[in-house]
Amino acid sequence: MQLSGGDILVQCLKAEGVELVFGYPGGSVLHIYDAFFKQQDENLRHILVRHEQGATHAADGYARATGKPGVVLVTSGPGATNAVTGIATAHMDSIPLVVITGQVPSPVIGSDAFQEVDATGITRPCCKHNFLVKRPEDIALTIKKAFYLATTGRPGPVVIDITKDATDPKVLVEFEYPKTIELRSYKPPEAGHSGQIQKALDLLVNAKRPMVYTGGGVILGNGSEELTKLVRNLGYPITSTLMGLGAYPGSDRQFLGMLGMHGTYESNMAMHECDALLAIGARFDDRVTGTIPEFCPYAKIVHIDIDPSSISKNVRVDVPIVGNVKSVLTEMLKLLPKTSKKIDKKSLDNWWQQIEEWRKVDCLRYDRNSDKIKPQYVIETLQGLLTDEAYITSDVGQHQMWAAQYYKFNKPNHWINSGGLGTMGFGMPAALGVKLAKPEDEVICITGEASIQMCIQELSTATQYRLPIKVVNLNNGYMGMVRQWQEFFYEGRYAMSYFDALPDFVKLAEAYGHIGMRIEKSADVEGALKEALAHKDRLVFMDFMTDPAANVYPMIMAGKGHNEMHLAPADRELA
Repeated sequence: MQLSGGDILVQCLKAEGVELVFGYPGGSVLHIYDAFFKQQDENLRHILVRHEQGATHAADGYARATGKPGVVLVTSGPGATNAVTGIATAHMDSIPLVVITGQVPSPVIGSDAFQEVDATGITRPCCKHNFLVKRPEDIALTIKKAFYLATTGRPGPVVIDITKDATDPKVLVEFEYPKTIELRSYKPPEAGHSGQIQKALDLLVNAKRPMVYTGGGVILGNGSEELTKLVRNLGYPITSTLMGLGAYPGSDRQFLGMLGMHGTYESNMAMHECDALLAIGARFDDRVTGTIPEFCPYAKIVHIDIDPSSISKNVRVDVPIVGNVKSVLTEMLKLLPKTSKKIDKKSLDNWWQQIEEWRKVDCLRYDRNSDKIKPQYVIETLQGLLTDEAYITSDVGQHQMWAAQYYKFNKPNHWINSGGLGTMGFGMPAALGVKLAKPEDEVICITGEASIQMCIQELSTATQYRLPIKVVNLNNGYMGMVRQWQEFFYEGRYAMSYFDALPDFVKLAEAYGHIGMRIEKSADVEGALKEALAHKDRLVFMDFMTDPAANVYPMIMAGKGHNEMHLAPADRELA
C-alpha cells in the first residue's frame, strides 16, 4: 500500500488503538490534519484544545485514568514550546505520552525559518526519548518505537518531531506497520531476582517495627491488588507518597495516610522509628525524605523499582530489587508462606499500639464549627457525596495537599495530579481528558483561584465537547502555598502572592456556557455540592470563598526530620 506521510501517521495511530488525539493545528502539521479530515473515523477522534499546554495535560489525565498512552499533536515553534510544560509534567511522574510535533521542512532546518525551534534539543532533558523524522518511509517504524518506549519499563513521554515535507500528500511511499519491535539497547526488566526477594522477606519478617512505603510506581505497574494482599497478609502499617494514593485503600485501618512534608503525624513518626522499610515503586524524593541523614535512621531498607537508576539514587538501600512491581509482589506473596521464620506477633502488636498513640494526636484537626468556609470541610463533604468510582484531579498548591490529606482514595488511577513538577494549570485540562476517557463517571477538578487561571481557556474545550466536569475552586484570594511560606519564613511579607484583580468566576463560567455558583457560607457548602452534582449534563464551576488564613498542617520545615513536624496552632486571623 502506498500512502503519504500524513496518511501513514493516521494509520499508525489506528493500528496502536489510539482513541483520542489532543491537539492544535498549525502550518507544519496541516498535512497531518488534512489526513485526519479525509480519514474521519469514529474510533479515532481529535480533540481541539485552546492551548498546547492544555493538550498535553488532557492527554496526561487520559493516560493516568486509563493506563493507556496519551497522544498529542501540535505544530512547530510555539506549538512545540507550549507543550514542553506538559511533557516535563509527564516525565517527572512517569506518565506515558506520545507527543507529535511538527517541524519546518527539512531543507530549511537550521536557517531560523518561520516557527522553527530545535524541538528535539529542547525536549531531550524532559522526555524519555525523542526522534526527528525527515522521511515519510521512517514514520511507521518511529511511531512503533515511540509507543513501545512510552509504555514499557518506567513509562514516560516520547516526542516525535516530523518535518513538514515528510508528510507531503504528493509524496507516496510503501506502508506496512510493524507488528512487533525490538530495540537492542533497551531491555526493560520484568521479574526480580528471586534471591533478593527472599532476602527481603527474611528482613521483613524479622522486623519489630516494620513499615511499607509506596509510590506511583505501584499504580503505573498495575500492582495495587498484589500490594493490598501482601500488606494485609503481613499486617504491617503502610504509607504512601502523593503519587501513590489509591494504590492501597485509603480508608483501611492499616493505611496511615500520606507521608512527607505534609504527611500525617502517625505516618511520619512511624517512618522515623521503623526498623525495616519496604519501599515499592517510590523514588525517595525530597518532599518525602526531608533531610536525608535523618531519614529512617534505624531502618534496613528494601527497595523495589523497575528503574535501576532510581535505586540508591537519593537514599542508600540494603536490599535492591529491580523488576516489575506486579511481578515482584506476586513472587513475594508466593514465597511468604514458605519463609522459615514467622512474624513476631507480640512485637507487631506493640508497634501498632505505638502507632495508635500517634494517631490520637489528630494531626488533621481543624475548626469544624467555623462560620468561615474551611477548605478541609469542602473536601470532606465532597467525598461524602461521591462513590469510589469518582475521579479527582487537582492543580498544585494548598488545595492539592488538602485533597491528598482529607480525601480517602480507595482505588488506583482515580487521583490525578501533578506531583514531581508541581504544575499549576494541570487540573482542569486533565479533568477533561479523564472525562473523555470515562464519560459515565463523575470527574471533579479541585483547584484554586491562581491555578485555574493558568489554563482557564479550556472551559471552551469543555463547551465544544460537552464535558460536564465539576470544578471546585477553593478561593482564598492568595497564591495559598506561596503565602503560607511567606508567613512562616519571610515574616509575613506577602510579596506578590495576593490577587487584587480576580475575575467574577460565576460570570466567566456562564460566558463559556456553563453554570457558575458562588458559595460564601459554611452552612451552604453541602447544599451547593449536591446541587452541582445533580447537573449530570452540565459543567458546574463552584467558587468557594474560603478562609484566607487556612494553612496546610502538619508541615516539616526544610532541614528537619520526620519526627520534627509542626502541627496546627490555634485558629488565628491572617495579619
